[in-house]
Amino acid sequence: MALSSGILSTTTFLCVDTAPFRSSLLSPSSLRLSPRHPAANLRVSATAAASSEPAVTKTREPRGIMKPRPVTQEMQDIVGVPEIPRTQALKRIWAYIKEHDLQDPQNKRDILCDEKLKKIFEGKERVGFLEIAKLIGPHFL
Repeated sequence: MALSSGILSTTTFLCVDTAPFRSSLLSPSSLRLSPRHPAANLRVSATAAASSEPAVTKTREPRGIMKPRPVTQEMQDIVGVPEIPRTQALKRIWAYIKEHDLQDPQNKRDILCDEKLKKIFEGKERVGFLEIAKLIGPHFL
């Protein structure tokens, strides 16, 4: 902290320089580039690099459960396509269950399997809704 005082005509003034607070880093006066500021060179190079290259947005290729994978013939009978992401397969299985009214009326968390679903769900008559994601795993090749 620097302290200076001076006399101008008949008025005395006191000037105190303090270290800037973090909130004052975003003030308009702090945004000007000064040669002695260590981040001044970084700001200049960042703006120069950003302005010289055109903005190109690339769509990222799906990964993990969002990546389309080939499925078995039993799964194709329900989802209708030979290659599908895991998330979409689960949505289509649920659509099939609701379309054919295969939820247990007393306990909507249980699915009453028909012949197509039995092929996917290891021959089980009833499947809990939390088991579906686990049971479709082996059908992705």
